[in-house]
Amino acid sequence: GPMSVYDDIKIERDRQDRKWGEQNHDDGTWSLILGEEVGEACEAALSALFGGGQTDALRDELVQIAAVATAWIECLDRRNDAPKEAP
Repeated sequence: GPMSVYDDIKIERDRQDRKWGEQNHDDGTWSLILGEEVGEACEAALSALFGGGQTDALRDELVQIAAVATAWIECLDRRNDAPKEAP
């Protein structure tokens, strides 16, 4: 059948990993990365709104947001699963 949005997110996550490797940022850095992606989605939404209604770029940006959020969750899970330092 046709690919689902989840397939698209997985493809984007794989692309990000190939480009950047495993990312283990602090939450402040993750928030900046995600915020930058949200800004790009807003720009694409405005372009669609005032430029003829084409939403392909907006969809692409939303997939990137979902992939970055997924990467952040993966990072949190790695952080939470890491062995704790002995006191």
